[in-house]
Amino acid sequence: MTKQRMHLGEILFKAGLVEKQALINAIKTAKTSNKRLGQVLIDLGLINEDTLAKAIAKQFGLKYVDVEQVPIPPDATKIIPEDLIKRHNILPLSESNGRLKLIISDPMDLDMMDSVRLRLNKELECYVANPKKIRAYIEESLVDKSTPAVEDDRLKHSIDATAAELAEAGHELQAEAMRAQAGDNGDEGPIIRLVNLIIDTAYHMRASDIHVEPMADRVRIRYRVDGVCLEKDCIPKNMQNPLVARFKILSGMDIAEKRLPQDGRIKRNIAGTDIDFRVSSLPGVHGPSVVLRILRPDAVNIGIESLGFEPDNYQQFQQIIKRPNGIFLVTGPTGSGKTTTLYAALQELNKPDKKIITAEDPVEYNFAGMNQCQVKEEIGLTFDKILRAMLRQAPNIILVGEIRDSEVADIAIQAALTGHLVFSTLHTNDACGAITRLIDMGVKPFLVASSIQAIMAQRLIRVICKKCKVVDENPNPKHLRLLGIDPAETKKRPVYKGAGCSACHNTGYKGRLGIFEMIEMNSELRELAYKRATTSELRTAAKASGMRTLAEDGVLKVFKGVSTPEEVSRNAQIEGTVAE
Repeated sequence: MTKQRMHLGEILFKAGLVEKQALINAIKTAKTSNKRLGQVLIDLGLINEDTLAKAIAKQFGLKYVDVEQVPIPPDATKIIPEDLIKRHNILPLSESNGRLKLIISDPMDLDMMDSVRLRLNKELECYVANPKKIRAYIEESLVDKSTPAVEDDRLKHSIDATAAELAEAGHELQAEAMRAQAGDNGDEGPIIRLVNLIIDTAYHMRASDIHVEPMADRVRIRYRVDGVCLEKDCIPKNMQNPLVARFKILSGMDIAEKRLPQDGRIKRNIAGTDIDFRVSSLPGVHGPSVVLRILRPDAVNIGIESLGFEPDNYQQFQQIIKRPNGIFLVTGPTGSGKTTTLYAALQELNKPDKKIITAEDPVEYNFAGMNQCQVKEEIGLTFDKILRAMLRQAPNIILVGEIRDSEVADIAIQAALTGHLVFSTLHTNDACGAITRLIDMGVKPFLVASSIQAIMAQRLIRVICKKCKVVDENPNPKHLRLLGIDPAETKKRPVYKGAGCSACHNTGYKGRLGIFEMIEMNSELRELAYKRATTSELRTAAKASGMRTLAEDGVLKVFKGVSTPEEVSRNAQIEGTVAE
């Protein structure tokens, strides 16, 4: 258990330095004047600066030093840049093995400590001293008032000019990195500005992830936009440690831990909107790789009509989610939009007369009116425990983030059979594969056949940019063949592509929509599930009952000019072939 820190007044009173009534009066004065207690005690003449510094050192478990009595290194400005010394009123005591002994006056100034750690890339061992004595030593011994920094000004002018040229050419990150290397003395630290620029750029590019990847000779910055990684810029290798450290500090990670993976979160206000970032650090050969997952509130508030359904699938989806009980499964690989689809369904159903409970790992987005529960494996709060507790809460609708094992599957099925509507996801390639997957998990076939109402597989495909959309005069015949499109048909019904422009970062695509494969369980499919039929047998029966495959749904979007044959063939599950 962490030992509670003593209050400053308690330390001074126990040491017999301040009388009880005088201390009480000083505390009242501090509250009314909005000043720190130490400063009030000095103003009242009850203690001096040295006494306060010693008490603060004891309060924070640090050592006190007298600047007039300890040897300050004569080359102090070589250990800590002069601008940091003057700005934060600090002094170096000594340095060895990447650890800096630092004389400070305020242990609560965390911003100062972050700036020094980032700028110098060193761990700190802090000592407390009288702030007036630190300032006097700096002014008398370290600041040269007579020599103008002409060379520094010329160097700064040259760096600023080069950085401006890089920024004008579209390399903003490299420009900011150059300024950071030069140790720009602006109000905000250069590394802080560089990190802010990386985050802001990702937001304005509509990226879902930021990848900071150390390599042998550089640090690569990539943004995942519409599911595809785009390399924006590279950062010099010597900026790697302060850059990674800044991300770790922002996300609450331990900057000293370099051997183990770590996770954290950042909350940042961009353009008036609070954005959450889920941060992951993974040790690598050339240094830790850092990935930020951007959780935009608007990413899941798009509504069912905006998911990309064709009219018939839209009507079918609306009917299925409004049934009173049963299981509705959404399948697909990671990043295929399953969670977004289920959230859209829950928002449609989120009415005062319905009780909705979710079990998620993790809870990424919060919604008013829903009871959302976070899985915490480390304390034994697993999906199955949450599900059992859910059923005692009398819900109408249950969302299980993912069916991972037979225990969770059995409880979800029992919930569906006892009158609850259950939504969940499963990692399978197509809709029919979900049935065989559940049976392979150990769920009894008759329970699968009786509880599942519908299964939908989905993928996300990129949408052609509207600003640079043109007719594709020569579509690739290989991709047309993969989708079963006769090249001659494109002469009558043209297909489109994006030429590339600044709005889409020259990719030809902007935004994504879903392609879907939906099966609604009928007597034939239930009978096949009961008999443990193979996926191919189930697929044949589903097609006969009217199921449109992912590829077929994609072809409709190709001829509507929504996407391209290349994009659909790359993402759709096409039997017997692999799209390049």
